[in-house]
Amino acid sequence: MADLIDAVAVEAACARILGARRVMLYGCGREGLMMRAFAMRLYHLGVAVSMQGDLAAPPLGVGDLFFVACGPGELSTVTALAGVARAAGAGVLMVTAEGSGASLALADQVLVIPAQTMASDLGARDVRGKSVLPMGSLFEGAMFLVFEIMVLRLRDMKGEPAEAMRARHTNME
Repeated sequence: MADLIDAVAVEAACARILGARRVMLYGCGREGLMMRAFAMRLYHLGVAVSMQGDLAAPPLGVGDLFFVACGPGELSTVTALAGVARAAGAGVLMVTAEGSGASLALADQVLVIPAQTMASDLGARDVRGKSVLPMGSLFEGAMFLVFEIMVLRLRDMKGEPAEAMRARHTNME
């Protein structure tokens, strides 16, 4: 998978996250669960982060980043929310499995993780082949791995020691 991911795009995404005043994440369904897991690690890194839809999510504005998952390249909810973020002056970063789509047109930056999604698990197969995993599981699992790699890179870019990350972990478990 490492040779399929654009390292320059990953580095740029990390720089966008660290350069933002605040970061808000969003994803539909299981993609949303991967975004929520990444949001937790961003919090552990000391990034001002929230999930769209949470009661304590702040309004987005200039200097903020809306980081959204859109595996198939087009989801009506993603299109609507990205439009709101852009209108408020926030940057939009999208992670997807596709290189094009109406939702992606609203992004300032796109991070492509080439993996099968629910939108591409039926019919003719592309050069990526067929996964035995159902629906979008391959893309969602790949998101988790790429995000963990990004956490390591963000940690290094910030010079954040493991002890500081651990100190931000909840004590309410």
